[in-house]
Amino acid sequence: MKNNRIIIMFLSLGFVLFSSCEGQETNNDLAYANIDSGLLNQAEGLPMRIPNDSMMLQELIDPVLQSKLLAEINKVPKWKRLVSNKKMAIGIVDLTDVNNIRFARINGNHMMYAASLPKIAVLLAATDALENGELEETADVKADMKIMISKSNNAATTRMIDRVGFQKIESVLTSDRYSLYDEEQGGGLWVGKRYASGGATNREPIKNLSHAATVTQVCRFYYLLAQGKLVTQERSKQMLEIMEDPALHHKFVNTLDKIAPHARLFRKSGSWKSYHSDSVLVWGKDPDRRYILVALIDDSNGEQIIRNLVVPIERALRK
Repeated sequence: MKNNRIIIMFLSLGFVLFSSCEGQETNNDLAYANIDSGLLNQAEGLPMRIPNDSMMLQELIDPVLQSKLLAEINKVPKWKRLVSNKKMAIGIVDLTDVNNIRFARINGNHMMYAASLPKIAVLLAATDALENGELEETADVKADMKIMISKSNNAATTRMIDRVGFQKIESVLTSDRYSLYDEEQGGGLWVGKRYASGGATNREPIKNLSHAATVTQVCRFYYLLAQGKLVTQERSKQMLEIMEDPALHHKFVNTLDKIAPHARLFRKSGSWKSYHSDSVLVWGKDPDRRYILVALIDDSNGEQIIRNLVVPIERALRK
């Protein structure tokens, strides 16, 4: 009987130890799973981390992507004619592989009137002013910054321009840090007029445009933003939040709503008379659908052309 009790005690002790160890292994597995999941979410999120982030976007032009982009555009005679007449410019940045960022552009440094698209320049200047204590971060300011982008509200944009001033906008765009407007590179992003009648102006020096852009510089804006390099990483996140989920569902967004309904979209567009522009950072759940796309078009049918660009552009991006 005594021996039986000893055996039972040893068996019970063994069971307890086994259960304890088994539980410990399960907890460790969960801990490692949580760590791996955290790293995965971090890697897939924005801002993104690019190993060779010191290279300028213009240094990342990819001959294969450039060739595919040209081939897709040349399939449509009207698009080919618009490109030839400098009335259509396109820029794309492939973000699917952080170790192989690819850039392609057509009429990349050709500056055009871009209507409301350059409001992203006001957003950058205002965010820089907030960070440097030059502008108070009030509820009204934050509300205006949001609807200036999501709804392209002209009154809100004009209030933001009045708050920061044209000189602040120009100094940020032409700074060595960003060089989003560079006379030696054909110009770029510029805002030199309120989005309202009247008031002082500060037109850009090359073509005397009030609201201007080149696809190369707009691509650079999004590329820097996607890396958290505009102002600070936290301020870049704030700008991404402002630019996400656009309230206007036309142009690029009209098509992306259909073919990629679950993708995150960060976007700003513009239209005035025959001038139509759009720009978007597409961040799909599928890692193979992550890119920047910018188009500037001077044509009465520009809005529809921009809608029709998305599918052929995605074909060009496929490796």
